[in-house]
Amino acid sequence: MARLTWSPAMGVNVKEIDDQHKRLVDLINTLDEAMQSGRGRDVLGSIIAELWEYAEVHFATEEDYFTRFGYENAAAHNQEHADFLAAVGKFKAEFDAHRLGLSVQVMEFLSDWLKTHTTGSDKKYSACFNAHGLY
Repeated sequence: MARLTWSPAMGVNVKEIDDQHKRLVDLINTLDEAMQSGRGRDVLGSIIAELWEYAEVHFATEEDYFTRFGYENAAAHNQEHADFLAAVGKFKAEFDAHRLGLSVQVMEFLSDWLKTHTTGSDKKYSACFNAHGLY
């Protein structure tokens, strides 16, 4: 059974961004399934790499729209993105140095971040994006 299930409550009413968030749900569930079968360490490196790629593409998408639409809370939102990247960078450094042995730590961070960021900060820009014709 999947750890997280996408729900409309997680959506921001912008298909492109919702699809990107769904990818993060998939990454979390891939890690969870691997952990349940005792293979968490085997997939953790690739999950961290995919997270970095996800973050670069996804954050660039949001930040481009912030600029184009003059989103008023862009600075605070961009800081949350920077904090996420710093955390994922730390996980990667720990993994590369063979010090990160607990994929549970990454799992908890991802689950918490997804829940709070998509249902909190991301919901705040939804009306702005929609007002500019982005759905």
